Amino acid sequence: MKKAILVCAVVLLAACSKDIQNKEAVRQAVLDNLRARAQETGLNMDGMDVDVTAVSFAKDQARATVTFRVKGAAQQQPVRVEYLLDRQSNKWVVRSKGEAGGGSPHDGGGPPPAAPPGGALPPGHPPLGKQ
Repeated sequence: MKKAILVCAVVLLAACSKDIQNKEAVRQAVLDNLRARAQETGLNMDGMDVDVTAVSFAKDQARATVTFRVKGAAQQQPVRVEYLLDRQSNKWVVRSKGEAGGGSPHDGGGPPPAAPPGGALPPGHPPLGKQ
């Protein structure tokens, strides 16, 4: 009887543990982070195509390369941003710049780039730095 209870407990714990080591879970964490900071960044995430192009997992951390492009602008060069994420319970959370030590233009730290490659901003993008 004790063995049956132990087996049931293990099965229940395994069923409750969500597998988040996938691109979609990382993509959702990045979107959640940027939507929460929309006032600060001025980005309209509903107008962007977001794609996780590469991701690696190590224990409770993930490193991801994410590309952003204005919806409907397939010919536009995408903006590529590197993210470091931490597992918190059953979801990924983007590390802040101070924790990650990175230089993402969307992490709230450091000056924005002077101009994007090619010189022109996509339609509707807020101005970058001093122009």
